[in-house]
This record gives sequence, C-alpha cells and structure tokens, in this order.
Amino acid sequence: MIDLTLKRIDPAADRINLYTFAPEGGGALPGYDAGAHVDFNLGGVGVRSYSLVDFDPPGEAPAAYRVAVQREDEGLGGSKAMHGLSVGDTVAASPPKNDFRLHEGDAPALLIAGGIGVTPIISFATALADRRTPFRFHYAARTPGACAFRERLEALYGGNLTLWFDDRRMIDLDAVIADAGPETHVYCCGPAGMIEAVRARADEAGIADGRVNFELFSTPAGREDDRPFDVEISDGRTFTVPAGRTIIEVLEENGVDVMYDCARGDCGICRTDVIEGEPDHRDVVLSEAERASGRVMQICVGRAKS
Repeated sequence: MIDLTLKRIDPAADRINLYTFAPEGGGALPGYDAGAHVDFNLGGVGVRSYSLVDFDPPGEAPAAYRVAVQREDEGLGGSKAMHGLSVGDTVAASPPKNDFRLHEGDAPALLIAGGIGVTPIISFATALADRRTPFRFHYAARTPGACAFRERLEALYGGNLTLWFDDRRMIDLDAVIADAGPETHVYCCGPAGMIEAVRARADEAGIADGRVNFELFSTPAGREDDRPFDVEISDGRTFTVPAGRTIIEVLEENGVDVMYDCARGDCGICRTDVIEGEPDHRDVVLSEAERASGRVMQICVGRAKS
C-alpha cells in the first residue's frame, strides 16, 4: 500500500468531487494506463475502488492520482467516507490496477458513460486523442447539474462528444450503436441496466464480443428474493452462502484462497468452472453464450438457482 495525502478537493457536479492525492513529501508514483483504478482503505467501511481520472496523459511516473467520487447517501458508506475527507488527510492506497484496458492499434472506439461511470471513460478519451485514434464519446447523466466536468469535456471533445440528459432526452442506444461499424471497439461504464442494453445492441449490430468491454461503477445490489444456497468445491467441502453474502466472502472466511479483484462482476478474474448446478449470473463480463452454457460463472457476484 502507498500512503497518499489529499492535496485538493474540486467540485465537479452535484454531489461529485474530484480528489487529488499525492505523496506527502512529493515524488513520483507508480504509472498506469487509461482505465486503471486504485483501491483506497477507508477505515471502518473497508476498501473501495475508484477509477483514475486524467485530462492529460499521466506519463510513466505521475506526481498525483485523481479520482472523482459521487456521494451516495443510500450506499455502503465508501462515498460518504471519501466526501468526509479534508485536505491534508492521509489514506492508504494500492498501486494502480487495470481490468478495463483500451485496445491496441488504430481501430475506432465508441465510448459510452452513464453517471459517475464517466471517470474511466474520460481517461480513455484522453488516451485516444493523444494517439490520434478516432472515437465518439456519449455521456448520459440524469440532469445537466449531475453532468461531471461538463464544461471541460465540451471544450476538449466538443466535436466527438454527445451529452444526454434523462430529464430532456434519454440516450438513444439504438442510434449510438448503429453508428458504430463492426470493427469498432465499444467501451461502456455505468449502471448494470445500461451495460446490458449496450451488450444486447452491440450483439445485434454484429460487433464481436471481444470488441465490447464493460465496467460497472457499483457492486450489484442483492435482491429481495435471494435465498441461501450450498457450494461444493473440488476438494469435497461444502459451504452455505447466505443471502446478502457472496461466494468469495464465504470461501475466504473458511480459509479458501480465491483469486479476484473488482468484486463487481466486470473484470473476469474470478471466473470459475461450474461442475454441476445452475448459476444465477449477475456479472457483465460473460458473453451470452458463456451464460447459456452454465459451465462458468463469476463468483464475486454470481449466485445459484439450484
């Protein structure tokens, strides 16, 4: 972990602040690519992940990390903890990690953001513009006041940027996807409903699964009809996963070493083979064919129907 000191807090929109962190004594930080996130240890609420925001290419040894956080009063407490920080506070953070990467080469990109999911998409736009790769940037927010960095984005990407506001005209994903050719790489970060809609329309448009990439900005919420279920692992041990808990949480509590990262169902690292039973898929990373096969699941969010 790295000890970072909060250097600046800048308002970005209604309930959204931009936080600038740097080492207390200055100096360079570990580098990263567009789409990376940092895990912050926020004390009593645990570890929370936030995407890094860059309006300029960060370089190999950045002097600061910047994250934008929307305060969610009904959330699990991470955003409120971040909004409770003051300039001068020190927080332990991980080096940057990246499960949401841009493609190589000159193929065009379609960037789609919903709400605070705009944070990694801004960094993608910065990187694409820097390498002169063609792209279109669509950003949907509830209202103009909830649109983070609006003036800055319009100044930087006016010709490539389209803003959509739910209280005026909701994003037309049919038209947005229809404008993208089959060679386009699609990147979407936002709520699960938007991601599922983009996935479906990209499939209808003939864009290959490998060219469609997602990141959720929040962990999928539990459902009222969730019930406990049993998981048997390959050594024969069986564990009960209660409603409100994940397979990974239960396995780790019982000393089972599990590889995972995002815990939101969008990075794919915790993909696990299913020997028997019917998964209840709640991720956004598996393709429709993989879901239908019932042979793999993402155990950070997936549950069981049997």
